[in-house]
Amino acid sequence: MRWTIGAALLLTAMPVLGAVRRPILYDAVALNIGVNCQWQVQCIARQRAAMTSALSYVARDKPKQKLIHLCNRNASRGPGRVDWVGYDHCIRNPTLKRHAR
Repeated sequence: MRWTIGAALLLTAMPVLGAVRRPILYDAVALNIGVNCQWQVQCIARQRAAMTSALSYVARDKPKQKLIHLCNRNASRGPGRVDWVGYDHCIRNPTLKRHAR
C-alpha cells in the first residue's frame, strides 16, 4: 500500500519535475538586468522591483511622451540597456513633470 501512494505522488509530480524554464538567453529583460548588475542577486532584485514599479506607474498615470523619452535617455546604459532604478526615479520626479509639459 505504501508503494502505491509513493508511486501516485511520483506520477503527479512528474509534470512539475519535467517543466524546465526557458534558458535566460531567450529572456531579453532578465539578460539585460543580469548583465547590468553583473549577476549580483540583490541588484537584480532591486532592478526587477523598480521595473515593475515604473511600468505600473506609466500604465496607471500615463505621463507625457516627452517625459518618457527624457527618462529613457537618462536611464540608458547603452543600446537596449536600461537602469530601471534610475528610470523609476526619473519618471516619478515632480520637477521633471512640470518641465515636460
